[in-house]
Amino acid sequence: MHFTADQYIVFDNSTFESLNSFLSDSDHDKLFILVDEKTRKHCLPKLAEIPAISLACTIEIKSGEEHKTLQTCEYIWNDLTANNASRNSLLINLGGGVIGDMGGFAASCYKRGMRFINIPTTLLAIVDASVGGKLGVDFNGLKNHIGMFNHPEKVIIQSCFFESLPERQLRSGFAEVIKHALIADSNLWTYLQGIDDLTQVNWDEIIPRSVEIKSEIVAQDPTEKGLRKVLNFGHTIGHAIESMFLNTEKPLLHGEAVAIGMICEAFLSENIGILSVSKSEEIMRYIRKIFADISINIDNFDVFFDYLKQDKKNKAEKYQFSLISDIGKAVFDHSVGNDLIEECMKNYQELIKA
Repeated sequence: MHFTADQYIVFDNSTFESLNSFLSDSDHDKLFILVDEKTRKHCLPKLAEIPAISLACTIEIKSGEEHKTLQTCEYIWNDLTANNASRNSLLINLGGGVIGDMGGFAASCYKRGMRFINIPTTLLAIVDASVGGKLGVDFNGLKNHIGMFNHPEKVIIQSCFFESLPERQLRSGFAEVIKHALIADSNLWTYLQGIDDLTQVNWDEIIPRSVEIKSEIVAQDPTEKGLRKVLNFGHTIGHAIESMFLNTEKPLLHGEAVAIGMICEAFLSENIGILSVSKSEEIMRYIRKIFADISINIDNFDVFFDYLKQDKKNKAEKYQFSLISDIGKAVFDHSVGNDLIEECMKNYQELIKA
C-alpha cells in the first residue's frame, strides 16, 4: 500500500475551493454525504455554495461513539442501496472521528469498495482519525475491533468548523497534538507549554505540524508493522479505559482517555528505566494542567485487564506498549507485566485525589 500524504491532504481556508474543484473533476455517478444531527445543523450549511452539494443525497446517523457499530453501518448500506449507489459513487464523510472511521469503513465494504473523502469537523478528527487510513467500528464494547486500512481520495481540512466546537471537544483533540509532540517533536512540545487556554489558540499554526508528524510516520509504515506503532503512545491504556467507561453514566471522550493513558505510560516508561523522572513529571504536570478535571475510579482490575487483553498490538498474550525514552523520542514493542500496569493505574488514581 503506497501512501503519500501530500497526495490527498488539503489545508483549505478558501471557502472550499479545493472541494469544488475535486467534485468538478471527479467522475462519480452519484454523491452522498454522511452526517450526524450535529454536523447536519452546524457544518453542512457551510458547504451550501458548492453547486455539486445541492445534488447530493444526505445520510444522517446518530452522533456518539456508542453508535459506531455494525448496526449503524447496516443503516448506511441500506440507504446507499435504496438510492442506487454504485461502486462509482462517492461518499463525503462530514464529521468527527466516528463519522470518518465508520463512513470510510462502510464505503470500503459497499460493493467491495466505493470512493470516499473526509471533511473532518473536530480537532481530534483532523489531527488523528482522518490521517493514516485506519477505518473501523467498535464491536461488543471493544474500540475499533472490526476494521481495515484504506485511504480516502481526499482529506479537506478547514478550521472554520471549530466555531461550533465545545471546549471539551477541543481538549480531546489536543491530546493527540500533545502525543505527536511527545513521540516526535521536542520543539513542538516546548511550544505547547505556553498554551493553557485552548479557546485562544491559533490552530492554523499547530494543525499542519501535527498532521505532518502523523503523515510522515504513516508513510514509512502504512499498515503498522513496526514504526507506526509509536502513534499508539497513550492508547494501550487509553483505549482500555475508554472501552471500560463507554457504557457508563460518565463515558470519556477519546482524547480524555488518551490523556490518562499518556500519564500512565510515561510512568511505565520511567519505571522500566527508559525515561527520566524529571521528564516523566514534566509530562504529568502539563497534561494535568490541560485535563485537570478528569478522574476515574477503577476498583476491579480484572475487568480492566479483560479490555487490555484485546489491544491489537498484543503478541502471545503479552501486553506490548509504545513508550517514550525522551521528549520527542518514542519506542515500541515493550512488554510490561500486570503488576507494573496496575501500579501505574493506582498511581494515577492517587494523583487525581491529591
